[in-house]
Amino acid sequence: MNKPRLQLKYENEVAGALKEKRKYTNVHQIPKIQKIVIHMGVSASLEKGAIEDAVRDMTAITGRKPVIAKSRHSIASFKLREGQAIGCHVTLRKDVMYEFFDRLVAAALPRIRDFRGVSPRSFDGRGNYSLGVNDQTIFPEIELEKIKRTQGMDITIVTSANSNAEAHDLLKMMGMPFAEK
Repeated sequence: MNKPRLQLKYENEVAGALKEKRKYTNVHQIPKIQKIVIHMGVSASLEKGAIEDAVRDMTAITGRKPVIAKSRHSIASFKLREGQAIGCHVTLRKDVMYEFFDRLVAAALPRIRDFRGVSPRSFDGRGNYSLGVNDQTIFPEIELEKIKRTQGMDITIVTSANSNAEAHDLLKMMGMPFAEK
């Protein structure tokens, strides 16, 4: 089986460039993308079919069936009951992760209206990057005729980098379009 395009780019170009730039002495110090977690929250006040629509859209986008997240506590002011479905999430690793990252960077993000790049300040301090997408229709896998409601999602890219600067260099070299300061 062939390796994904971005995995080959990482192995052939990015890893060597990061090793030279950061003066790593060991190959295991070079940061890499470990996993990508996609989360889609659904309001508990919506009709029953909302969670099924979110699961269907996320399955089309990622190619994996998401896990349905249920509430742990009842909160009366939010009209939320314990055990009620409130969203879905999926974790991507290895080949599927590189394929999704490639589609995100090359096809989905440029389709956002007035796109000037993603924020370089969305790192968490430990080398992980989080990105919020307001509309699932930026992904080419979604058929616009079948959409009942627009649904946002959170995408978290988990890296093995120890600092934000290392993770920024990794993602920049992998093709993430960061906005200029």
